[in-house]
Amino acid sequence: MGERYGFRIESGRSGPSGNDRLRQAMAHLDMLCGKDQLDAILITGDMTDAGRSAEWAEFLDLLGSHPRLAERVLILPGNHDVNIVDRANPARLDTPISPKKRLRKLRALSAMNALQGRRVRVVDFEKHCLGESLREAMEPYLADMAKFADAGRPNISKALTELWTRVFPMVLPPDHSDGLGIILLNANADRYFSFTNALGMISTEQVRGIEIATGQYPRACWVIALHHHLVEYPRAGHALSDRIGTALINGNWLVRRLHPLANRAVMMHGHRHIDWIGQCAGLLIVSAPSPVMEATDDLRTYFYIQNLITGTNGQLRLLPPQRITVDGQPRADNLQMAAALQ
Repeated sequence: MGERYGFRIESGRSGPSGNDRLRQAMAHLDMLCGKDQLDAILITGDMTDAGRSAEWAEFLDLLGSHPRLAERVLILPGNHDVNIVDRANPARLDTPISPKKRLRKLRALSAMNALQGRRVRVVDFEKHCLGESLREAMEPYLADMAKFADAGRPNISKALTELWTRVFPMVLPPDHSDGLGIILLNANADRYFSFTNALGMISTEQVRGIEIATGQYPRACWVIALHHHLVEYPRAGHALSDRIGTALINGNWLVRRLHPLANRAVMMHGHRHIDWIGQCAGLLIVSAPSPVMEATDDLRTYFYIQNLITGTNGQLRLLPPQRITVDGQPRADNLQMAAALQ
């Protein structure tokens, strides 16, 4: 969400501030939750414009008014949550020694802990299995997090860097051995200037975590969620300069590493705001459109409810999705023109 009286970066003055559209979307999802038609609500990053505390407060307050949604929501960090330095000046530089990036990560961690800390688990790489919950993993760091939020001293932030690396991937285990689990990745590469603040990369440690989690439940199917797109799509999109600056730079490597899961996993992501469902090397990929971005205030946007089933051979399949539209609002200048014509 953007600040209450601010413009979203990517829409500027020609597009929505976004908050009203998100409230519409949440109200519709809340109705579906009341009918027990939703198992999980996956937000693949960019909950905020620039990871500011006021923006996180807006987001968490909105979910607080929809408790049925909050208990189903799973979030992961997007580049706007951790890599954008200043929402009013996206080209502003950051530095590797600045405490601001660590502060943005701290806010994202705190939000993830509040929403899903009891439900998701982190990977125990030493024991080669799923370990404690996110909330339990964060407990030893909470005092340092509070100190860093108050003082911003670099020596305190070292522990937070360790924590940020340790908690990904986050795993919501399946309810039973052949059920559906959800894996949440951090795809944000640490970058410090505007052209590369949208780049993504998946670490080898996170892929090891995926292999450990899926190996513990060999009969289960999985939703693997990340912010960035794995592949370029066979359709017209943004300019080449935009695509280079927003890519998951090791996407092809990731697809190859995940090939053993091709029949029982679907990759879901956002970031590009492109509506596309397809396959790459047998791996199902769902690219989510944004119900908020890239539309002027008067236009409708939309998002999807995805339905997944498993066949008799245990293969994961996607059913046709349900499209949910979000109404726009008449633009003030259009209303003024209509009034003048009258």
